Amino acid sequence: MHIHILGICGTFMGGIALLARAMGHQVSGSDANVYPPMSTQLQEAGIELMQGYDPAHLKPAPDCVVVGNAMSRGNPAVEYMLDAGLSYTSGPQWLAEHVLQGRWVLAVAGTHGKTSTASLLAWILEDAGLSPGFLIGGVPCNFGISARLGDTPFFVVEADEYDTAFFDKRSKFVHYRPRTLVLNNLEFDHADIFDDLAMIQQQFHHLVRTIPASGLIIAPAVDEAIDEVLAMGCWTGIERFSADAPGLWQAQRLAADGSKFTPLCDGESQGVVDWDLTGDHSINNALAAIAAARHAGVPGKVAVEALARFKNVKRRMELRGEVEGVRVYDDFAHHPTAIRTTLNGLRAQVGEGRIIAVLEPRSNTMRMGVSAAELPAALEAADQVLVYSPETLKWDAPSVFRSLGERAEVFDTVDGIIKTVTNGAVEGDHILIMSNDDFENIHQRILDILEQRYMQYG
Repeated sequence: MHIHILGICGTFMGGIALLARAMGHQVSGSDANVYPPMSTQLQEAGIELMQGYDPAHLKPAPDCVVVGNAMSRGNPAVEYMLDAGLSYTSGPQWLAEHVLQGRWVLAVAGTHGKTSTASLLAWILEDAGLSPGFLIGGVPCNFGISARLGDTPFFVVEADEYDTAFFDKRSKFVHYRPRTLVLNNLEFDHADIFDDLAMIQQQFHHLVRTIPASGLIIAPAVDEAIDEVLAMGCWTGIERFSADAPGLWQAQRLAADGSKFTPLCDGESQGVVDWDLTGDHSINNALAAIAAARHAGVPGKVAVEALARFKNVKRRMELRGEVEGVRVYDDFAHHPTAIRTTLNGLRAQVGEGRIIAVLEPRSNTMRMGVSAAELPAALEAADQVLVYSPETLKWDAPSVFRSLGERAEVFDTVDGIIKTVTNGAVEGDHILIMSNDDFENIHQRILDILEQRYMQYG
């Protein structure tokens, strides 16, 4: 079968392409932005890539067009597909019908931590010898790829609440029919498609309604928004987890920054997690992943041993480089809560070390300014805050960050941020770059200038 994918270079659709290719299909795809590393990964898998959305890409007609959710009416390829009467479907529906049927699906949903928790879970299953399939919205460093079919019934999927396609406005995750479901947390997000939290809760409840009674829901011990979802109706057993509150799964901290702790199940130690990750959010992600893995048959103590070999995920507090004792990190920040927990984790790790937070408010919700008022408090743990505010930002950044005083500066160019950072950075500094886009490759540009300065002055 020939499958053509519109919007193939997104993380999710790229994963769909890799799975389809691994199943033996001829796969091609179009995207407005074809560039590495996704383009390289796809081409190495034997997938033909085309730049833009020319209707000619759909001639001769493929057997099926898989339409990414970034595609909308008016797109020339979409209009041709409809006029020509081509067979089409969405990515989530294709995944459900061709990959997930008959498998034990372990899904990870929530506003924050989906990619990290799904990666932890996939790695625990892998380390335990269960060889799961997975589709994750990032690149787990233990695997080096974002998707694979796997060799057993187990399949881990990052369950996103964003809409499915222009012809299917339900959340993607209602297609997946998991047997094991992790609900990490729930806050208002994606203001471009949801009017309020209640609309998102409705979609989460649609997901809960698909879980069999013999399945398992793993939910935080304290999360009012998730409790309200479950109160709408729940027919499945629930295990609660929390790093701080009472629940079946708890943690005993052995290091203040979260880099060492003991997971407890019903009060019983499961061993000691001693890893490179930090922050309360990482402990909670680990507890949820251990609980989900146990449902699939992996004892808690085996899961804990696997976490010592976990290598984190690209763009999640990823150390991009160190020059002259200045460390530059990359973090996929998309929401004030995630920013706060990440910064607090870094602060606990570095103590009095200086943290320079560089923020691009890039997600749709942050660009709209829905959560702008929460950002100064979220950045409180940073010593210096540099914010990128291009003309397209729909709110007054200097006014929002005024409460941080001289600690905060707002820039209308990335070059201005780079100049300020590289002029002021000294040994022992930690520069945390936060964005959910490439941020004009600011990480490497900062490292390159620091390296040049080191070579010049020694």
